[in-house]
Amino acid sequence: MKLNLTKPLVVFDLETTGLDLVNDRVIQISYIKVNPDGTEERQNLFVNPEKLIPAEVEQLTNITNDMVKDAPTFKQIAPQLNEAFKGCDFAGFNSNHFDIPMLAEEFLRAGVDFDFSKCRLIDAQTIFHKMERRNLAAAYKFYCGRKMEDDFQAHRADQDTEATLRVLEGELDMYAPGRQEEPERQLANDMDELAAFSKVNDNVDFAGRIVWKDGKEVFNFGKYKGWVVTDVLNRDPGYYSWMLSSDFTYNTKQVLTRIRLREFNNRK
Repeated sequence: MKLNLTKPLVVFDLETTGLDLVNDRVIQISYIKVNPDGTEERQNLFVNPEKLIPAEVEQLTNITNDMVKDAPTFKQIAPQLNEAFKGCDFAGFNSNHFDIPMLAEEFLRAGVDFDFSKCRLIDAQTIFHKMERRNLAAAYKFYCGRKMEDDFQAHRADQDTEATLRVLEGELDMYAPGRQEEPERQLANDMDELAAFSKVNDNVDFAGRIVWKDGKEVFNFGKYKGWVVTDVLNRDPGYYSWMLSSDFTYNTKQVLTRIRLREFNNRK
Protein backbone atom coordinates (compact mmCIF):
# COMPACT_ATOMS: atom_id res chain seq x y z
CA MET A 1 0.00 0.00 0.00
CA LYS A 2 1.37 3.42 -0.93
CA LEU A 3 1.68 5.92 1.89
CA ASN A 4 -1.11 8.50 2.20
CA LEU A 5 1.00 11.60 2.77
CA THR A 6 0.10 15.23 3.36
CA LYS A 7 3.78 16.24 3.57
CA PRO A 8 7.09 14.48 2.88
CA LEU A 9 8.03 11.50 5.03
CA VAL A 10 11.72 10.82 5.75
CA VAL A 11 12.28 7.10 6.38
CA PHE A 12 15.77 6.84 7.84
CA ASP A 13 18.29 4.78 9.78
CA LEU A 14 21.53 5.57 11.61
CA GLU A 15 24.63 3.56 12.37
CA THR A 16 26.61 4.92 15.32
CA THR A 17 29.72 4.32 17.40
CA GLY A 18 27.48 3.15 20.25
CA LEU A 19 24.22 3.76 22.08
CA ASP A 20 25.21 6.66 24.38
CA LEU A 21 23.35 9.79 23.25
CA VAL A 22 25.88 12.08 24.92
CA ASN A 23 29.18 10.46 23.93
CA ASP A 24 28.57 8.38 20.80
CA ARG A 25 28.36 9.70 17.23
CA VAL A 26 26.76 8.88 13.87
CA ILE A 27 28.92 7.00 11.32
CA GLN A 28 26.26 6.47 8.64
CA ILE A 29 22.91 8.06 7.86
CA SER A 30 20.65 6.80 5.13
CA TYR A 31 17.21 8.09 4.25
CA ILE A 32 14.42 7.83 1.73
CA LYS A 33 12.37 11.00 1.42
CA VAL A 34 8.93 10.00 0.16
CA ASN A 35 6.98 12.94 -1.26
CA PRO A 36 3.16 13.25 -1.31
CA ASP A 37 3.19 12.77 -5.10
CA GLY A 38 4.88 9.38 -4.65
CA THR A 39 8.34 10.41 -5.82
CA GLU A 40 11.28 9.33 -3.70
CA GLU A 41 14.68 10.86 -2.95
CA ARG A 42 17.42 8.60 -1.58
CA GLN A 43 20.60 9.56 0.22
CA ASN A 44 23.27 7.43 1.88
CA LEU A 45 26.10 9.20 3.71
CA PHE A 46 29.07 7.97 5.70
CA VAL A 47 30.04 10.35 8.52
CA ASN A 48 33.37 10.93 10.21
CA PRO A 49 32.54 10.59 13.93
CA GLU A 50 35.78 12.31 14.95
CA LYS A 51 36.49 9.39 17.24
CA LEU A 52 37.46 5.76 16.75
CA ILE A 53 34.77 3.25 15.85
CA PRO A 54 34.93 0.42 18.44
CA ALA A 55 36.00 -2.96 17.09
CA GLU A 56 32.66 -4.54 17.99
CA VAL A 57 30.82 -1.87 15.99
CA GLU A 58 33.13 -2.41 13.00
CA GLN A 59 32.38 -6.13 13.21
CA LEU A 60 28.63 -5.53 13.51
CA THR A 61 28.25 -2.95 10.73
CA ASN A 62 31.26 -3.70 8.50
CA ILE A 63 31.92 0.06 8.61
CA THR A 64 35.60 0.61 9.40
CA ASN A 65 37.59 3.60 10.55
CA ASP A 66 39.24 3.72 7.13
CA MET A 67 35.82 3.99 5.46
CA VAL A 68 34.90 7.14 7.40
CA LYS A 69 38.25 8.89 7.88
CA ASP A 70 37.78 11.05 4.76
CA ALA A 71 34.00 11.39 5.12
CA PRO A 72 32.45 14.71 6.17
CA THR A 73 31.68 15.31 9.82
CA PHE A 74 28.06 15.63 10.91
CA LYS A 75 28.60 19.36 11.41
CA GLN A 76 29.59 19.63 7.76
CA ILE A 77 26.49 17.83 6.45
CA ALA A 78 24.07 19.28 9.02
CA PRO A 79 23.04 22.27 6.85
CA GLN A 80 22.12 20.09 3.87
CA LEU A 81 20.22 17.65 6.12
CA ASN A 82 18.41 20.52 7.81
CA GLU A 83 17.33 21.82 4.41
CA ALA A 84 16.29 18.36 3.16
CA PHE A 85 14.29 17.61 6.33
CA LYS A 86 12.39 20.91 6.63
CA GLY A 87 8.63 20.37 6.73
CA CYS A 88 8.95 16.57 6.89
CA ASP A 89 7.63 13.83 9.11
CA PHE A 90 9.97 11.00 10.13
CA ALA A 91 9.73 7.22 10.20
CA GLY A 92 12.17 4.51 11.15
CA PHE A 93 12.57 1.23 12.97
CA ASN A 94 13.12 1.87 16.69
CA SER A 95 13.54 5.50 15.64
CA ASN A 96 11.49 7.08 18.44
CA HIS A 97 13.65 5.34 21.05
CA PHE A 98 17.11 5.89 19.53
CA ASP A 99 17.53 7.31 16.02
CA ILE A 100 15.44 10.47 16.50
CA PRO A 101 17.08 11.32 19.87
CA MET A 102 20.55 10.68 18.42
CA LEU A 103 19.79 12.75 15.31
CA ALA A 104 18.49 15.57 17.51
CA GLU A 105 21.71 15.48 19.55
CA GLU A 106 23.90 15.57 16.44
CA PHE A 107 21.97 18.54 15.05
CA LEU A 108 22.33 20.45 18.31
CA ARG A 109 26.05 19.64 18.58
CA ALA A 110 26.36 21.07 15.06
CA GLY A 111 24.54 24.25 16.09
CA VAL A 112 21.35 23.44 14.18
CA ASP A 113 18.13 23.88 16.17
CA PHE A 114 15.94 21.38 14.32
CA ASP A 115 12.55 21.25 16.06
CA PHE A 116 11.32 17.65 16.02
CA SER A 117 8.31 18.65 18.16
CA LYS A 118 6.70 19.96 14.96
CA CYS A 119 7.14 16.62 13.18
CA ARG A 120 5.01 13.49 13.29
CA LEU A 121 7.28 10.63 14.37
CA ILE A 122 6.26 7.19 13.14
CA ASP A 123 8.06 4.12 14.45
CA ALA A 124 7.53 0.99 12.36
CA GLN A 125 9.01 -1.09 15.21
CA THR A 126 6.43 0.19 17.69
CA ILE A 127 3.63 -0.60 15.26
CA PHE A 128 5.14 -4.03 14.69
CA HIS A 129 5.71 -4.77 18.37
CA LYS A 130 2.21 -3.71 19.28
CA MET A 131 0.83 -5.92 16.52
CA GLU A 132 3.29 -8.83 16.37
CA ARG A 133 6.16 -8.16 18.85
CA ARG A 134 9.27 -9.26 16.87
CA ASN A 135 12.41 -7.75 15.29
CA LEU A 136 13.09 -6.23 11.85
CA ALA A 137 14.08 -9.50 10.20
CA ALA A 138 10.90 -11.18 11.46
CA ALA A 139 8.89 -8.14 10.42
CA TYR A 140 10.30 -8.32 6.90
CA LYS A 141 9.49 -12.05 6.67
CA PHE A 142 6.02 -11.51 8.13
CA TYR A 143 4.96 -8.49 6.07
CA CYS A 144 6.98 -8.97 2.88
CA GLY A 145 6.97 -12.77 2.64
CA ARG A 146 10.73 -13.09 2.16
CA LYS A 147 13.79 -13.66 4.33
CA MET A 148 15.60 -10.40 4.96
CA GLU A 149 19.00 -12.06 4.59
CA ASP A 150 18.07 -13.06 1.04
CA ASP A 151 17.44 -9.43 0.05
CA PHE A 152 19.65 -7.31 2.28
CA GLN A 153 22.92 -7.15 4.21
CA ALA A 154 22.08 -6.77 7.88
CA HIS A 155 23.25 -3.87 10.06
CA ARG A 156 23.83 -1.40 7.23
CA ALA A 157 21.75 1.76 7.36
CA ASP A 158 20.96 1.87 3.64
CA GLN A 159 19.88 -1.80 3.65
CA ASP A 160 17.82 -1.49 6.84
CA THR A 161 16.19 1.69 5.52
CA GLU A 162 14.97 -0.07 2.38
CA ALA A 163 13.65 -2.96 4.48
CA THR A 164 11.93 -0.57 6.92
CA LEU A 165 10.07 1.23 4.12
CA ARG A 166 8.82 -2.11 2.75
CA VAL A 167 7.79 -3.22 6.26
CA LEU A 168 5.84 0.02 6.85
CA GLU A 169 4.03 -0.36 3.54
CA GLY A 170 3.34 -4.02 4.36
CA GLU A 171 1.94 -3.06 7.78
CA LEU A 172 -0.51 -0.64 6.15
CA ASP A 173 -1.57 -3.35 3.72
CA MET A 174 -2.10 -5.96 6.43
CA TYR A 175 -3.93 -3.71 8.90
CA ALA A 176 -6.07 -1.87 6.37
CA PRO A 177 -9.67 -1.54 7.64
CA GLY A 178 -10.97 -3.59 4.74
CA ARG A 179 -8.66 -6.51 5.56
CA GLN A 180 -9.08 -6.72 9.34
CA GLU A 181 -12.42 -7.31 11.05
CA GLU A 182 -11.38 -6.38 14.62
CA PRO A 183 -11.20 -2.59 15.12
CA GLU A 184 -8.15 -2.93 17.40
CA ARG A 185 -6.22 -4.53 14.52
CA GLN A 186 -7.02 -1.79 12.02
CA LEU A 187 -4.69 1.06 11.06
CA ALA A 188 -5.66 3.91 8.78
CA ASN A 189 -3.20 5.08 6.13
CA ASP A 190 -2.91 8.41 7.92
CA MET A 191 0.27 9.94 9.36
CA ASP A 192 -1.50 11.48 12.38
CA GLU A 193 -2.91 8.10 13.42
CA LEU A 194 0.37 6.29 12.77
CA ALA A 195 2.32 8.84 14.80
CA ALA A 196 -0.16 8.54 17.69
CA PHE A 197 0.02 4.74 17.49
CA SER A 198 3.85 4.86 17.49
CA LYS A 199 3.95 6.88 20.72
CA VAL A 200 4.84 4.69 23.71
CA ASN A 201 5.54 7.20 26.48
CA ASP A 202 4.76 10.68 27.77
CA ASN A 203 8.28 12.07 27.39
CA VAL A 204 8.68 15.79 26.76
CA ASP A 205 12.38 15.37 25.96
CA PHE A 206 13.72 12.31 24.18
CA ALA A 207 15.71 11.08 27.20
CA GLY A 208 12.64 11.11 29.45
CA ARG A 209 14.07 13.50 32.03
CA ILE A 210 10.90 15.60 31.69
CA VAL A 211 7.49 13.98 31.17
CA TRP A 212 3.89 15.04 30.74
CA LYS A 213 1.61 14.56 33.75
CA ASP A 214 -1.92 15.94 33.84
CA GLY A 215 -1.05 18.27 30.98
CA LYS A 216 2.03 19.74 32.69
CA GLU A 217 5.77 19.20 32.23
CA VAL A 218 7.15 17.36 35.26
CA PHE A 219 10.69 16.35 36.21
CA ASN A 220 11.19 12.58 36.05
CA PHE A 221 14.45 12.26 38.01
CA GLY A 222 16.39 13.53 41.00
CA LYS A 223 15.34 15.49 44.04
CA TYR A 224 12.52 17.24 42.14
CA LYS A 225 11.07 14.09 40.59
CA GLY A 226 7.31 14.57 40.25
CA TRP A 227 7.55 18.35 40.55
CA VAL A 228 6.16 20.65 37.86
CA VAL A 229 9.13 22.09 35.95
CA THR A 230 7.92 25.69 36.09
CA ASP A 231 7.41 25.42 39.86
CA VAL A 232 11.01 24.23 40.28
CA LEU A 233 12.37 27.01 38.04
CA ASN A 234 10.55 29.57 40.18
CA ARG A 235 11.47 27.98 43.52
CA ASP A 236 15.09 27.09 42.70
CA PRO A 237 16.43 29.18 39.75
CA GLY A 238 19.90 27.67 40.18
CA TYR A 239 18.58 24.26 39.21
CA TYR A 240 18.30 25.44 35.60
CA SER A 241 21.97 26.52 35.55
CA TRP A 242 23.00 23.23 37.16
CA MET A 243 21.22 21.19 34.52
CA LEU A 244 22.72 23.22 31.67
CA SER A 245 26.24 22.67 33.02
CA SER A 246 25.72 18.96 33.80
CA ASP A 247 25.91 15.81 31.67
CA PHE A 248 22.38 15.90 30.26
CA THR A 249 21.61 15.57 26.56
CA TYR A 250 21.46 18.73 24.45
CA ASN A 251 17.83 17.94 23.70
CA THR A 252 16.95 17.88 27.43
CA LYS A 253 18.67 21.25 27.86
CA GLN A 254 16.88 22.58 24.77
CA VAL A 255 13.47 21.51 26.09
CA LEU A 256 14.18 22.96 29.54
CA THR A 257 15.29 26.26 27.98
CA ARG A 258 12.11 26.48 25.90
CA ILE A 259 9.99 25.93 29.02
CA ARG A 260 11.96 28.62 30.86
CA LEU A 261 11.60 31.11 27.99
CA ARG A 262 7.88 30.36 27.69
CA GLU A 263 7.42 30.98 31.41
CA PHE A 264 9.38 34.24 31.15
CA ASN A 265 7.31 35.46 28.18
CA ASN A 266 4.04 34.53 29.93
CA ARG A 267 4.95 36.85 32.78
CA LYS A 268 5.24 39.89 30.50
